[in-house]
Amino acid sequence: MAKPKVFVSYDHSEDAHYKRLLQAWDANPDFDFEFDSRGPDVAINSTDAAVVKARLTTLMKAATHLLVLVGEKSHTSKWMKWEVDRAKESDVNLKLAAVKLNKFNLTPAGLLNVGTSWATSFERDRIVDALKQAKVGH
Repeated sequence: MAKPKVFVSYDHSEDAHYKRLLQAWDANPDFDFEFDSRGPDVAINSTDAAVVKARLTTLMKAATHLLVLVGEKSHTSKWMKWEVDRAKESDVNLKLAAVKLNKFNLTPAGLLNVGTSWATSFERDRIVDALKQAKVGH
C-alpha cells in the first residue's frame, strides 16, 4: 500500500516547531507518511492571495490527506479555515485528520461534525493511526 501523501495545515507564525518535527520524522524511511507544507506569507485578503491559493490547491490535489495541527490560534486563522474548507471541496476531497497541540486549544469550526480523525497526542504513532482512520470530510 502506498504511503499517504499528507498536506499539513498549521499556524505558520505559532506552530512551525511542530512542522519541523514532522519533517524530521518524515526523513526516517520507516515513517508512514510524507507531506508538503509550503505556507503562505501573504494576507489571505491581499491581491497576491490568489496565486498562493492556486499553488496550495495544486499541492492539496496531489495529496490524499489533510493533517491539521491545532494550535492556540488555529481557530482564528483565516488561512487554516480556507485550507480546511478547500480540502472538503469535491475537486480536492482530502481525508481529514487533526491533532491538538494542547488539549485546551479550540477546534477550528471546519473540523467539527465532518468525520475528522483525531490523534490523541502529537506523537508519531498517534498521528499515523489518525491518518489510517481518516475519511473524506463532508
